[in-house]
Formats: sequence, C-alpha cells, structure tokens
Amino acid sequence: MDQRLDTAEEFAGGAQYIGGRLRPGTSGREHAVVDPADGREILRYELAGAADVDAAVAAARRALPEWSGATPGERSAALHRFADVLAGRAGDLARTESAQCGKPIRLTTEFDVPGTIDNTAFFAGAARHLEGRSAGEYSGDHTSYVRREPIGVVGSVAPWNYPLQMAAWKVLPAVAAGNTIVLKPAELTPLTSLMFARAATEAGIPDGVVNVVSGAGPEAGEHLVGHPGVAMTSFTGSTAVGRRVAEIATATVKRLHLELGGKAPFVVFDDADLDAAVHGAVAGALINTGQDCTAATRAYVQRPLYDAFVTGVAELMATVRPGHPLDPATDLGPLVSTAQRDRVAGFVDRARGYATVVTGGHVPQGEWAKGAYYPPTLIVGAPQDSEIVQAEIFGPVLAVLPFDSDDEGLALANDTPYGLAASAWTRDVYRAGRATREIAAGCVWINDHIPIASEMPHGGYGASGYGKDMSAYSFEEYTQVKHVMYDNTGVARKDWHRTVFGAR
Repeated sequence: MDQRLDTAEEFAGGAQYIGGRLRPGTSGREHAVVDPADGREILRYELAGAADVDAAVAAARRALPEWSGATPGERSAALHRFADVLAGRAGDLARTESAQCGKPIRLTTEFDVPGTIDNTAFFAGAARHLEGRSAGEYSGDHTSYVRREPIGVVGSVAPWNYPLQMAAWKVLPAVAAGNTIVLKPAELTPLTSLMFARAATEAGIPDGVVNVVSGAGPEAGEHLVGHPGVAMTSFTGSTAVGRRVAEIATATVKRLHLELGGKAPFVVFDDADLDAAVHGAVAGALINTGQDCTAATRAYVQRPLYDAFVTGVAELMATVRPGHPLDPATDLGPLVSTAQRDRVAGFVDRARGYATVVTGGHVPQGEWAKGAYYPPTLIVGAPQDSEIVQAEIFGPVLAVLPFDSDDEGLALANDTPYGLAASAWTRDVYRAGRATREIAAGCVWINDHIPIASEMPHGGYGASGYGKDMSAYSFEEYTQVKHVMYDNTGVARKDWHRTVFGAR
C-alpha cells in the first residue's frame, strides 16, 4: 500500500524553493511533516526564517522585469507546458498529497490533482485575454483607454486543507497576469506546493517567478505579509488569522485579498428530492473529512422532511468507511493532525450539554486510535445561537435544525457572520430563484453542494473575506488598472487652462 515518493530524496536540497532551486531554511528550527494516518514522520526540514523570505522576495523582484515584460502569448505557452508537466506528475502529486494531509487517494486522484491541472490549463488560456475597456473619446477632445498591468511581487499565504489546489489558486492568476510570487504554504503540508513550484521551473517558467518558503506563520508568514518588497498579499485561512494579516498588510498599504472561514448552510425545502438531499448532505459534510471552508456544516430542513432527513443522514453516515488514505476503498481519512482531531472532538463534547449526538461523536479506539481519525458525526437539537451552529469546526460534523416557513429557513441560513457558500434544495424554480437572491454567500448551489469550476469565481461575503480565486474575475485582484489619455486636438492653449491662469 505504501506507494509514496522517497521524500528524503525528493527534498534533499531542503524545503525552501527560491530562485528555481531547493535550499534549506535558516530559522534554526526544524519541523516534521507527519502522516496523520499513523503518526509516521514523512520529512523533517528546517523552517524558513526572515532571511529566507528576504531571499525569496529578492528572487521574485529580479524575475519581475522579464516575466512582466513577456507577451501574453509567451506566458500562456509557459503555462500550457506547466499543465503538461503536472499531468505527467499526477500520480506522485496525488500520493504525496494523501500522505501529508490524510486525504483518501480517491479524493486526490479524482479531485485535487485533476482540478489543479485544469486550473493551470484555464489560466494558460486566460493569460491571453487580459483586456481593458475599448478606447473611446469620452471627453470629446481626448482618446482614453485602459491598460491592465501586473502589480509586482505577490506574497501569498495558503492553508493546509488543500495544499496543492491552494498553491494553484494563489500562483496561477498571479503569474498569468505577469506578477511574480512568493508562496508560504502551511508548515504542516508544504510538500506538494514545493513539487508544484519545481514543475513550474521544469516547464520553462523563469527562475524566481514562483518561490516557496516553508515556515511558521508568526515568523515567515508575518514577515512576508509585511515585507516592503511585496506589493500584494493573498491569504486563505481562518477569519481570526485573516484579521491579523489585514492589520499587517494595511500598515504597508498593500493590495489585499482574503479568503477566510465559512459555515455553509444547506437549506432543504419541503418539496426537495429527499434522497438527493440526504446524499448531498453527507457528501458535502464529509468531503476532505469536513476540512473544507465550503463544507455543508448546518442543514436547515423544513419540518415535513426533517425526521426522514435525520434518519437518512444517520443511516448513510454509518456506511462511510474509514481507512488508510492510500487504500482505494477508503471513504474517510484522518484529520490533518491529532491537534485538529482534538479540536473537533472538543466542539462535539461541549455540544453534548445542549444538543443530541445522533451518530459518531467520539475519538476512535482500537484500529484507528493511532491516527487522527474522527467519525462522521450528526447533531440535532442545537439552538441556532450555539457554538456548534455558529463556529467553524473544520471536521466531519453536521448539525441539523428544523424550520417552518421559507422566510424562516432563509433567515437562518444568513444567521452567521460567514458568507462563503451555501446550497438550497427544491424542485420549485421560484423557491430556487429566491434562495439564490437572498442567501448572502459568494456561491449558492441549487440541488448540489461542493462542485467548483475553473471558469467560475470563488470568494465570500462578510467574515468570509473578499476578493476572488479562480476564473477571470481573479485578475481583478492581481492587476492594476491604468487610465491612459491622449489629446486629439493639437491645441496648445486649451479652454480649461483659464481655470488656472488668465482669461479666455
């Protein structure tokens, strides 16, 4: 079953990728990447320190003139080659992602890796379509047009739940638009981000365009966000850490993109296909062991379907198979770490004081005790204002609450600070239309929950942040818009001059 790369050989040069080559960190502190399925150490490496961040930013700044000056066609061709290299590394990427995160191999081979390759291919095409508005004589005497230009060096901080995909979401729109980038992945899961950066170099993207510093947030991350050589910060992670990132970035007047936490509602109206809603809820709640900011975490079910929905979800959850991430039969892998497992267990244990745990809700003993496993967990009877309903848990936990009127269901869906994603389940086109209008979230699915597409934007409302990943809309984050204006008259003494000096 152990088909992983020899990580000691793969990352023998270190876990920092700066200027087109691996190098060791200089913080003086080591960190271990651990397989959460069994606690086995995969790789021990030296964390990045401030000097490594400085070196990476310097490399990105050196690479910027050449890369930003390349034609859209040249950048597009490089990204097409990049997609091809990634496709050739698909198996290695999937196994490594499963090993460092605990993801089931079916998820990495069918979702994470192909999604990343598709993203790369999308931005290869999008690189040729960076356009401003058409030229026009808006003042009458001048021709105006808009240039869309790269911002400069981007400093991005990515989370541990989807390391490969988040590397792609940060790197691709930035470099497609002509920027260079320094990415800081989570220190728990840096391996596929490093492989992604090496693949960029192999594809012919110049040294220094894509750099990776593997370090801790308070040291490497904060230094990167506050670095004077960085023109923009993009951060994906918790809302609490996002506030800290915003404080640092705004102090240096950087462009800022934040994709933060979520608490996605799953609204089931009384005319919904019950079987579809049950299957959608279990899949939407358990994907990536619930470690997904768009995961279905709170289901609101209209009263006539409530009991049957709870029964159906509990029965389906009982069929979900935990297992080793590299076993193709595994449905549910471990959480990313024992610390995260214990955090999830704490939420559920506290909820027992005010709600009912229908299924799951305990740290496994026996076969799965050595890993960071936690079972699918269903909770009912929790008040709307309770912690289990309001807080982001980031684990395989679904709370189900009833509602009566459509007004009540939609109001409950909006009753958290978050607004990243949501779904509504109904066969009524008017109910569906109302849900898409009134649910305050960056993505609203109808009769499904979770699917994404490279062509469509991802980003939130409220405490879920602002700005977009994926799609052509992401270029709004990674480009400057410049107005260029030409005089068309050739007249030396213009009428407007009299507002400053002299009479007409």
